[in-house]
Amino acid sequence: MEMVMASTGEGPAIGIDLGTTYSCVAVWRDGRAEVIANDQGNRLTPSCVGFGKIDRFVGDAAVNQPALNPANTIFDTTTDANFSTEANKLCMHDLSD
Repeated sequence: MEMVMASTGEGPAIGIDLGTTYSCVAVWRDGRAEVIANDQGNRLTPSCVGFGKIDRFVGDAAVNQPALNPANTIFDTTTDANFSTEANKLCMHDLSD
């Protein structure tokens, strides 16, 4: 993996790894990266979101949503080159209703 630096501005910088299974966020300060824990205290967060009639579930809270609410849960994403953007648009449209 290639590390790309932005400008040399002041203050901390953040990095986000959006993985297909887990995601994480780190802050770069004082010459080192520090991975930020989520609200559950975990440094890795499941890459999963679920949408209920009222509530939204993200990460650890969304892990059980595929069994309970599969039509409105996004998990197990792909990085396959054959991924259909038309299917993605349809899926996102369906979720916004």
